[in-house]
Amino acid sequence: MADQAFTVGFDLDLTLADTRRGIAAVFTVLSAETGVFIDTAAVVARLGPPLETELAYWYPAAEIPAMAARYRELYAGIAVPETVAMPGAVRAVDEVRAAGGRVMVVTAKNQRDAERTVRFLGLPVDVVVGALFGAEKGRALRDHAAAAYVGDHTADVDAARAGGALSVGVATGPYDAAALQAYGADVVLADLLAFPGWLAGHRAA
Repeated sequence: MADQAFTVGFDLDLTLADTRRGIAAVFTVLSAETGVFIDTAAVVARLGPPLETELAYWYPAAEIPAMAARYRELYAGIAVPETVAMPGAVRAVDEVRAAGGRVMVVTAKNQRDAERTVRFLGLPVDVVVGALFGAEKGRALRDHAAAAYVGDHTADVDAARAGGALSVGVATGPYDAAALQAYGADVVLADLLAFPGWLAGHRAA
């Protein structure tokens, strides 16, 4: 890997971006508007799957498309300004680029809000691909010849496998290091603060 250009893919929520506070705020507004109780602590404890999957815990199937549309109307003005970078995220992206690599984000978040989030955080990302989850992400990873995919969810391990990429798990989301390792992640890091050291060693190997 040391002598060729390479691409590293990253998940967004709880990998590069801490979106918990903003997402909870949007669900709070949605709850108030509809009169439906939503446990926002439970919501942010299971971030990763598509929005519609979460909405199904709270609304009948027939109402989910309208609730998803309303959520996305609210997201830019409420959630994006509350988003902060995860510890080590900025440096992780910078290290890939400094080593001559390209950075892509592949996320279940819709395309528009994924781009808004990356832009708001000022991350120098080359490619953003939204609205993909789990093994579906493999298409994007293959299209851009990603050498590795970094994520916090077991579904991100599935994504890396489907994309023919090295799976790098970070224990910053709903799964701890032991769970990610047991699921089969090729590499498990406590967080992105450990990523530059891993990348340097991997590039030198």
